[in-house]
Amino acid sequence: MEWSDEAIVLSLRRHGESSGILEALTRSHGRHLGLVRGGSAPKGRALLQSGNRVKLTWRARLSEHLGIYTVELARSRAGDIFERRAALTGLNAFAAVAAAALPEREPHAAAFEGAEALLETIAEHDFEDWAPLFVRWELGLLEELGFGLDLARCAATGSADDLIYVSPRTGRAVSRAGGEAYRDRLLALPNFLLGRQAGSTKTHDLLAGLQLTQHFLAQWVLTPHDKTVPEARIRLTDLAARTAESA
Repeated sequence: MEWSDEAIVLSLRRHGESSGILEALTRSHGRHLGLVRGGSAPKGRALLQSGNRVKLTWRARLSEHLGIYTVELARSRAGDIFERRAALTGLNAFAAVAAAALPEREPHAAAFEGAEALLETIAEHDFEDWAPLFVRWELGLLEELGFGLDLARCAATGSADDLIYVSPRTGRAVSRAGGEAYRDRLLALPNFLLGRQAGSTKTHDLLAGLQLTQHFLAQWVLTPHDKTVPEARIRLTDLAARTAESA
């Protein structure tokens, strides 16, 4: 069996003397693993840095086998990301979430396309610019996995006005009036997810957005499979909290 596809490198772990097991998010074959001969050698490690876009060819005798990858670099992002702490935090969070949340070998082209846009933005812009896109990518990931949030109308009143909360149980938006009685138990709905400008509270909105998607990834995707939120993803929320505190 053989196929070729575009992919984003998620991780590489050593295998044997110089080979490596590559975990990649592919456009048409989902999250997929394969053996790269020489992948743990210096040249291979440079090619297979997390976040790089590559062209993969996978070969195996049977579809259920691990298979062997041959790899060609399409876009290197390491130089643009690794020397900037916030960008590296975002990259690590992305790779960890994709690896934990996406089922192996299940195609999710929209997750791949969104990831490409996200990583390009992380490579070229500051935290305040790419964090909203990170939240939207995770919302899209939840949607892809069948757990989309309903942020169009208030779950309590049916109104589309003054939506400021999200129910942590149902993922539905709640208006100021509809949530007044139990507001301490609701999640904040950031302005940027409703197309409104965040103004002076922008950094707090970024924190709210990352807390929102982290909550539902844990509740609906990870916990049912006995997984926890990856430490790399928690560090991203911590970065947003520090940024909001210093703003």
